[in-house]
Amino acid sequence: MTSPVRDPGASTHAWAKVNLALHVTGRRPDGYHLLESLVVFPAVGDKIQIIPSDRITLEISGPFADALEGPAGDNLAVRAARAFLDAGKTGATGIQITLEKNLPVASGIGGGSADAAAVLRLLAAHYPNTVDEQTLLRLALSLGADVPVCLASRPAIMTGIGEDLASAPGLPAAGLVLINPGQSVSTPSVFKALKSAENSPLPALPAHFDTLTDLVSYMRGARNDLEAAASDLCPGVTQVLQALNRDPDIAIARMSGSGATCFGLCETRALDAVTARLTAAHPDWWIAGGALNVN
Repeated sequence: MTSPVRDPGASTHAWAKVNLALHVTGRRPDGYHLLESLVVFPAVGDKIQIIPSDRITLEISGPFADALEGPAGDNLAVRAARAFLDAGKTGATGIQITLEKNLPVASGIGGGSADAAAVLRLLAAHYPNTVDEQTLLRLALSLGADVPVCLASRPAIMTGIGEDLASAPGLPAAGLVLINPGQSVSTPSVFKALKSAENSPLPALPAHFDTLTDLVSYMRGARNDLEAAASDLCPGVTQVLQALNRDPDIAIARMSGSGATCFGLCETRALDAVTARLTAAHPDWWIAGGALNVN
């Protein structure tokens, strides 16, 4: 008999994961690359809802629903539910997952990872004391290198292959505009095209960034080591970065993750105007803006 979820229809956001800086610092013998990254989460993302069920099911809606090809059982959100129910003593045999897919797929902002992390968060909240924190982190890492940092969806410093997390310095209020040119980039192809896997680590971080100017100054001394390789494979990355850099209110623009989504940081008060301007100028691109989650 299935144990009831405490709050039927519980839902949460699966915020986009954005790498403000991403340094590739080495490669393990098993082929995984070692990273150092300053990660943030703007208020842009998918939405996940869970409802009690006697089996695990997935319903997908939203503008990017059709982009999720393949069997439902291969979806990271479904795999997350299966892993949690197998690991925990919930008495549940299933859950119905409803996914509103607002983020482009395979775009360097961790959409699938955020969805999986959201499912784990919801199940952990509604079946308390069935999976401890360490087990939850282990489940997250088994689903993908970005899933652990998406569990909390708070600013973080991510090292190793994604399993080592530390709190980020205090961040200023800011707006973040995300743009994807409607092109996907293969992450394995980007890493294969990377000229060097042995690069310098992140510059020393302060205890906090008082202003957006302080954060931008730090970022100018940091990098996304995957940006050049992704730009070679996907000309849209260069076009998006050029558009962002031309906007007078964008303080700095970079690519996130392995691309092709890029971002621009701006003052919070300018966010709506910047997003509207860029959307009007590039109606064929996916463009979304959100305030930075600084907590």
